[in-house]
Amino acid sequence: MSSRIGNYIERLLNAAALKRWSKRANKVASIGLGELRSVRGQARDLRVQLDKFIFEAEGRLALPFVGSNAMQLPLYTDWSYRPEIWRGPITPLGASSVLTKARIGNEGTLFHDCRESELTYRQVRNISDMDLAPFGLRLDVFRFDGSFLSLAIDLPNDVCDGLSKRHVLRLDCAVDLETPIEIFARLNVKHGPNLEQVVREVPLTTDDVFAEFDLAYTKLNEKRVEKVWIDFIFEDPEMNQIVLRDLTLSRRPRAEL
Repeated sequence: MSSRIGNYIERLLNAAALKRWSKRANKVASIGLGELRSVRGQARDLRVQLDKFIFEAEGRLALPFVGSNAMQLPLYTDWSYRPEIWRGPITPLGASSVLTKARIGNEGTLFHDCRESELTYRQVRNISDMDLAPFGLRLDVFRFDGSFLSLAIDLPNDVCDGLSKRHVLRLDCAVDLETPIEIFARLNVKHGPNLEQVVREVPLTTDDVFAEFDLAYTKLNEKRVEKVWIDFIFEDPEMNQIVLRDLTLSRRPRAEL
């Protein structure tokens, strides 16, 4: 009974607030400047909270669900991960004139050597029935006077646990391009003072877009693995829109040589 009364009172308060702001909107031209500044401040504070609520609500109500970890994984996978950018909302959602080493969420970093940045990024909501990831990342590149553009994704520490030369790391992604370009993925494994790097081209002309990194051919010191990250390297990205709709990584033991 008390909850119904509470809901009724809340509906009345919401209706009163809507009526009050509707009245203010209709009379904004006749409000004195002093009062207008005060009311504008109230409206801005209210808009921040409303925008936050709407974003979170749409994220929860839309498909795929925010936080979804649904993945298509190879057999014998012993570790898998979808980075934060593709799993849940990040702050800020986007930026323009992005400088080099700009952080994207807690795990991504954008690198370039442009003298004048005409790069933007924005986290977008995936809505296709084919998408497994709740979010995607859109990069808009206009004039590009640099020699490289890359996106680094830090992987969590648990990927290092038990990582050995018997492992194959696999990167799966879904990419939309406005204009075809070449994209490379570079696996970086820091072990002690050394760094192992393996580069693979991401094949964008096939249905399954993935790259695999076989650690058997590296000089990995299995006892000193400290950090693992992935670099996406975009060749000639000028005047292009790149949408990374999904990105997942997995690890599995390879067959003995």
